[in-house]
Amino acid sequence: MPRLALYTFGVLKSPLADPSPLTREFYETGGAVYRNIGRQPGYLAHAEAADGDRGMLFEADWGAWGEFAVPAWYGKGRTVETTALATTLSLWTDLRSALDAVYTGLHREALNRRHDWFERTGHPNYVFWWVSEGVAPTWQDGVSRLEHLHDHGPAPHAFTFRHPFAPEGGSRGPDPTAGE
Repeated sequence: MPRLALYTFGVLKSPLADPSPLTREFYETGGAVYRNIGRQPGYLAHAEAADGDRGMLFEADWGAWGEFAVPAWYGKGRTVETTALATTLSLWTDLRSALDAVYTGLHREALNRRHDWFERTGHPNYVFWWVSEGVAPTWQDGVSRLEHLHDHGPAPHAFTFRHPFAPEGGSRGPDPTAGE
């Protein structure tokens, strides 16, 4: 049975190493959101670094999730002191489960605060695609599909909640309940 991959990417206003209360709040909120999402129906897994210290994204060992990668438009730092991004790569059983997890509860509350933490880039901040059972999506897959979505719009290769596609490639039409 196909699985749904989700890649998210945002450029933070401040580096991850910034000791300000706003950055600490982002980390605390993010930790609570991850714990909550991990208990959601339909959630299967997310990319975690084997040695996952804050800011060590580029140097970390991501195992089956592959080498860490970011979209070409990310222009901020890549060191522990300068990295200013938040990104996730996760696997779901279906679109409805992901929609429910993203747009309810703690994650919904965090989305309502996103402009406090993230820059507005004019680029999409998430993308979905289907993978075969047993296949782990990679960071490079996520970057490639997010850039494809930006350049070409939704397609079976890279789509959104509003413009979803079935595993076999057919359009499901816009989902009027989906926010973006």
